[in-house]
Amino acid sequence: MKFQPKRLQWMAIVGMVLAMSSRSASAQLGEDEQHSMQFSTPSSLSGFQRSVTPAPVTVASPDVQQFEYFLSLDESIRTALQHSEVVRVLTGFSASSSGRTIYDTAIATTAIDQAVGRFDPVFSANSAFRQNNSPVAIPDPLDPLGARIGANTSDGTDLSAALQKTNRLGGLGEFRATDSWNQFGPGLPGSGSLDPTHRPSLELSYTQPLLAGFGRPANEAPIVIAHLQQEQSFFQFKGSIQELVRGVISAYWSLVQSRTELWAREKQVEQAQQAFERVNAQFRAGFRNQADVSQSKVALANFKANLIAARATVIQREAALRNLLGLAPEDGRRLVPSTPPTRDRVEFRWEELSRTAQMQRPDLVELNLILLADQQRLIQSKNTAQPTLNAVALQRWNGLSGRALNGSTVSAQTDDHSDWTLGVTFSVPLGLRQARAQLRSQELVLMRDRANIQQSLHQIEHLLATSIRNVDQNFLQYEAFRETRQAARENLEVQAAGERAGRIIFLNVLQAITDWGNAVSSEAQALTAYNSELANLENQTGTILETHGVSFVQERFGSVSAWGRHFEDDCYPLNLKPTNNAQRYDNSGQAAEQAFDLEDYPRRRDDIPRLRLPQNPTDESTPDYEADPPQQAPVTNQPATNQPAIDEPAPSLDPPVARRSLFKLSSWKKMRDRN
Repeated sequence: MKFQPKRLQWMAIVGMVLAMSSRSASAQLGEDEQHSMQFSTPSSLSGFQRSVTPAPVTVASPDVQQFEYFLSLDESIRTALQHSEVVRVLTGFSASSSGRTIYDTAIATTAIDQAVGRFDPVFSANSAFRQNNSPVAIPDPLDPLGARIGANTSDGTDLSAALQKTNRLGGLGEFRATDSWNQFGPGLPGSGSLDPTHRPSLELSYTQPLLAGFGRPANEAPIVIAHLQQEQSFFQFKGSIQELVRGVISAYWSLVQSRTELWAREKQVEQAQQAFERVNAQFRAGFRNQADVSQSKVALANFKANLIAARATVIQREAALRNLLGLAPEDGRRLVPSTPPTRDRVEFRWEELSRTAQMQRPDLVELNLILLADQQRLIQSKNTAQPTLNAVALQRWNGLSGRALNGSTVSAQTDDHSDWTLGVTFSVPLGLRQARAQLRSQELVLMRDRANIQQSLHQIEHLLATSIRNVDQNFLQYEAFRETRQAARENLEVQAAGERAGRIIFLNVLQAITDWGNAVSSEAQALTAYNSELANLENQTGTILETHGVSFVQERFGSVSAWGRHFEDDCYPLNLKPTNNAQRYDNSGQAAEQAFDLEDYPRRRDDIPRLRLPQNPTDESTPDYEADPPQQAPVTNQPATNQPAIDEPAPSLDPPVARRSLFKLSSWKKMRDRN
């Protein structure tokens, strides 16, 4: 066959286009290939930022003046719950994210709709237009032994629409409508007696599994598992909220304890400073030797070092509480706990505690939910470990219409001709090795789940027993340290009086100062640990939220429904927020450490002279002893009822009495008379 010049021109143009497209594709492919590592600048990816807060206070901050905010324990818990979009837990001197958020349960809820979506009707439609032009060899009418090249041309359209539905028994029903239109060239193969032809058909079919894939339990198992996983997410979130509340209470009492210890260390420094100045003055007058001066100087230096450590501990404890509450590291306020620790001894019934923990602990409930979900997976595994046996039924209605060779039109309706099919299909992997291995694995998983639950029950009993032991130990230690502190006060007064009279060496006075400060610190530590352990015991039983009146409320929002935007939007849960806690703890309206009788030295015996600690330890004009020292006035603070909300900025107070140094806690008003 000879090619015409015009045809050659078109082929050349097509070749040039293909060549240019090939070069363009090669260039694009080269651009997509990565021959080097590329990174974005950090600033371009830092889309979320917050305003810079004031610099944090440290032990080196000179003469820090801050507004004292009296914070009750109830308000601390309430503030932490309000800022629990991401739940934080206490980790030593800091707090970190637990990995749980208020959105987790709402996210888990979407899996239920996804599982139910398997049983939604499915509509499908298809439309295709086609044209076929195939070369064929036909006899040459002029030469019986020759042939010609002709074309077999056909045009057509294929249309189909189907509606499928899977039921809870695993059966699949389908209704399908099809329409096929074909037109052939006259006299060509395939034209037949009708050209064009029109073939509509309607088809109704149903396939029902009889072994594998049969039954509501097996087909609804994914829905049940999704519900169980939603509940599991809820109890995980509840457990993290319980840990948040327990952490807030523990951090609160730790701050009370550290502030009390700071007061004791400050008094030790004042006592040691006064003793050092007195011994130094006596040394210059010739009544002391260099050894006494050196000993008092070393003791004063050690007390100052302990004071720095106590100051740092207060800062760190307050920072940990701020972190849990969702507050900035520094906002110009000093958080002062105003809820005094309880001294009431609590009695427990072991059987009630154990049964309550077994029913209420979120982690134990979560393990039971995992067991229930694995039981549903076992149902699925048993179902799939069967041969495939399906019953099939089909009914089809066929129609046909077209134009005959003589030009007349003939047609048959779809209900004139029909066919049907009934039967079964069977298939099975010989041995069912894979399915039975999965079944065996799921049975072992159930055994593991039950073992984990038994271990958790065992561990819960030990945790409860340990917590009860700690409660009783801390309370009895508190009572013992309270007596130790009273004895240490009297001992210090006696040692100071004896040393001044020359009957006792100075080292005894330094030891008495140390014993008194340690007794104050130990008493506060034991009592605050007792209060923290009470909260921990509530957490171990899983009832800490109920005892504080905390519940959960789900918010709902309008989202696109299964019907799209054409109908009213459905409401779906957005998040799960904890409510505010109920009022449970006392609010004294003053610093909580005042409950420890923070004062200089109460009178214990009238015949023992009392050592007076002046407000300014360097004031040598104040006499060292007096029969009845004047009472010091308490520090004036703003009433707790008129305090600003904790989320509001700290007000600027002009009167200097409303501001105090961060570390100078001064003398505290006595709350309880133990004389």
